[in-house]
Amino acid sequence: MNPPSRPGTVLLTDHAWPDDAVERSVIEKAGHTLVTGPADPASAEAIEELVAEHRPAAILTCWAPVSATAIGTSPDLRIVARLGVGLDNIAVGTATERGVWVTNVPDYCVEEVSDHAVGMVLAWTRGLAVSDREVRAGRWDPASARLRRLSTLTCGIVGYGRIGRATARKLDAFGCRILAHDPHPPKDAPGPEMVGLEELLRRSDVVILHVPLTPRTHHLIGTEQLELMPPGGLLVNVSRGGLVDTDAVVKALDDGHLDGAALDVLESEPHVPTGLLDQPGVLLTPHIAFSSDASVTELRRRAAEEVVRILEGEAPAHACNTPRGLPAGSGEPR
Repeated sequence: MNPPSRPGTVLLTDHAWPDDAVERSVIEKAGHTLVTGPADPASAEAIEELVAEHRPAAILTCWAPVSATAIGTSPDLRIVARLGVGLDNIAVGTATERGVWVTNVPDYCVEEVSDHAVGMVLAWTRGLAVSDREVRAGRWDPASARLRRLSTLTCGIVGYGRIGRATARKLDAFGCRILAHDPHPPKDAPGPEMVGLEELLRRSDVVILHVPLTPRTHHLIGTEQLELMPPGGLLVNVSRGGLVDTDAVVKALDDGHLDGAALDVLESEPHVPTGLLDQPGVLLTPHIAFSSDASVTELRRRAAEEVVRILEGEAPAHACNTPRGLPAGSGEPR
């Protein structure tokens, strides 16, 4: 084990929960100082100003953008730790070039996100959200229900990592046919039929997205992809809003080609386009698929512990890069 470093400042840029008690407990117990920014994610410029003011040795970030400028502003910075899985709000390349670790917590919400996806599928097949709205509006009309038997449908899962595999396992219990697509499919592992993306879209009544947002996956689902789906299908997105071209989804719903869209994430969040709000076949939740009392507590604790490991000169548990000047698995600064 490498010798501990001197006490440092840790900047928590934002947090999607009421307080910073969990993070503060872990960070201060290790002898470091926690500085907390505004709860709601601030602009890149505001985060850059916070970094310039406090010159942190570590940054914990939830949704706020941690830009190349922010990473380059603090000479003592050793780690940017994501309170989550995706890294699209962090300038990972700059961190790597400057010898700064980038970490995440890749497996804290596997059950929650897969539960959310399956719940959205069930809400569509059983008409739960639509029926609830109808009854509350004073309309009791069971004869108008147009419901589906899930076991007769084909569900396509795009992205077959931890969460995709959990979703497949849960859907399998309902007896539906399951297809999966992944650029790096598992080898010699039992599971669903692995197919190309176009074949998955052509054959799936339900398409569920479980992939990260990268330049290559931006608008992975647009007009061309939606047209490949059989008429009357459902699109589920519990990953990142930028995976989906919202205008294309609205058009497919308007045209009647797509029957429903269940979206936990939006490219424009927290703004919800009027075109989506006007669609009766759209089910919307406010980026909460990851959330439960257990998952959020685990996330906060593990991300803070990762920061402490790096500041103590130890290796990160979940490195997302190999910083320049550092051997893989090392927590030592350049």
